[in-house]
Amino acid sequence: MLAAMAANTKRSFDLSAYVQRVTKSVDAGLDKFLPSTSTKPATIHKAMRYSLFAGGKRMRPALLLAAADACGGKWNDALPLACAVECIHTYSLIHDDLPAMDDDDFRRGNPTNHKVFGEGIAILAGDALLTEAFALAAKAKGWPRYSHKQIVAEIALAAGSLQLIAGQVADLEGEGKKTSVDQLRYIHERKTSALLCASARLGGMSANCNAAQLKALTSFGYHVGLAFQVIDDILDVTKTSEQLGKTAGKDIAAQKATYPSIVGLEKSHKIAADLTARAFASLKPFKGKARALEALAEFLLKRQN
Repeated sequence: MLAAMAANTKRSFDLSAYVQRVTKSVDAGLDKFLPSTSTKPATIHKAMRYSLFAGGKRMRPALLLAAADACGGKWNDALPLACAVECIHTYSLIHDDLPAMDDDDFRRGNPTNHKVFGEGIAILAGDALLTEAFALAAKAKGWPRYSHKQIVAEIALAAGSLQLIAGQVADLEGEGKKTSVDQLRYIHERKTSALLCASARLGGMSANCNAAQLKALTSFGYHVGLAFQVIDDILDVTKTSEQLGKTAGKDIAAQKATYPSIVGLEKSHKIAADLTARAFASLKPFKGKARALEALAEFLLKRQN
């Protein structure tokens, strides 16, 4: 399916092979960097790895490494940062699935972390993965234009109370309330787009990109991130739990605002397509060197889970 979608990009690109290579590299990096399941206390490390290796698409690391490619960087330099954003993403999923949050029993077709290890360990596993992300960032070598200080600040902003956490808070507080499109956009910008945008930016930074390239990657990541969440909203009401690998219809059940519930399915599709087009337009400064990013954007728009 990935390869078929990639064929729709302006130039043929084997996205399936690219994503497989990303997954292999990131999985190897995570396995190398994180404590083994036999490291004491074994329970927490089993819980961390359970969710990390549960079959995720590795889209954030893929965006990061593809951005590094577009800027002429090397994967070895970018890999610690790719693993860091995946740790943050996985932590957010573990916590998002908790009874106090979205209260979900399944993630990626498997029982959620708290269903296997209990709520206490699941909370701590998320905490540990968030902390591990900064340890991984410290393994990055630093670059002439981007110091360790800037790298850590980038990650902290994306994962902190002004971005990812802000989106989660607004999402919780908006349950059962009438929400405007502007308010919903605020949630999506922070809960989803922020980390995807940071992934693209960090990839550029790992290649010591210039200011124009970083601006282009910022725009690309922002628009792709919003499109990703709009599609998520659409899939929640159009696909089954089996197709999604998680409980379908959760947003409706929780009385959460979504794009389909506010503007309808047809307009939601148009919004996602427009955001993706804007993401594509952002890549013009790379003059054909961002084929992986283009293919990923196309896939994210047309994905089915």
